[in-house]
Amino acid sequence: MSLFSGLEEIVKTNYPLAKQTWYGLGGPADYFIRPKTIKQLQKVVERCRENGVRIHVLGFGSNLLVNDEGVRAAVIQLDGEQFTEIHFDGSEVTAWAGAELSKLVLTCVEKGLSGVEALTGIPGSVGGAVKMNAGGNFGDFGSAVETVTLMDSTGNIFEKSKPELVFDYRQTNITAKFILNAQLKLNNATPEQIMQTVKEIWIYKKNNQPLNTKNSGCIFKNPRGVSAGALIDKAGLKGLQVGGAVVSDKHANFIIAQDGCTSRDVLRLIEAIKQRIKEQFDIDLELEIEIW
Repeated sequence: MSLFSGLEEIVKTNYPLAKQTWYGLGGPADYFIRPKTIKQLQKVVERCRENGVRIHVLGFGSNLLVNDEGVRAAVIQLDGEQFTEIHFDGSEVTAWAGAELSKLVLTCVEKGLSGVEALTGIPGSVGGAVKMNAGGNFGDFGSAVETVTLMDSTGNIFEKSKPELVFDYRQTNITAKFILNAQLKLNNATPEQIMQTVKEIWIYKKNNQPLNTKNSGCIFKNPRGVSAGALIDKAGLKGLQVGGAVVSDKHANFIIAQDGCTSRDVLRLIEAIKQRIKEQFDIDLELEIEIW
């Protein structure tokens, strides 16, 4: 533990990452670290840099697949009190990276602030939602984000704002290792109006997605102008199974982990789907989930 001496209370070794992902799959991390303050985070990053230890940043693990072998790295999760705060100043909101999306959406509804309803039903953290510009048919997070506070791998903290900050489909131009918080610009509306939209989105998702299963959301990005789920369905792959991993009958872009499933099962099923879509439609599917 000498690598992180003085920081023992926030560091665990050989930590089973399966407990931290929605899939519940994957092996251990060499180090699992939960800093309580920015100062502690900077210390951890400095130690990792000095000792050549790779860093992964973990949000809520909702669109992540960890290999069965685990990761030879320090996995850092920003879920300490400082990193989960949400501050309101009129229609401007500062949401820290570890804050839960569902909490952000519902608090904004209560305060009559519109602009993040598109995140309804998306499990995850604010940091993860910024990094991958989370959203769906109803809009994306990037449209509400004005500025982000970032930290690079040397512990430097800085801000990036629009138009320098660019959001695209399921991605941003953020290259910094850590997203610390996001400053949002929302619009005033009545809580009843916003709640109506939230309910409509929730009903749509309940009807179209396998919500009560072990999954990591959409596996593939939608190719330009076409739905990945529709392509997989058209190829007749609903219900296709490899080991304990199976393509959802409800939404073909979801892979469900059944009892006994391993990460390798999911990876093999992903490859089988990509191969079939390439053969039938000459389209290369791109992953939306992250794989460690």
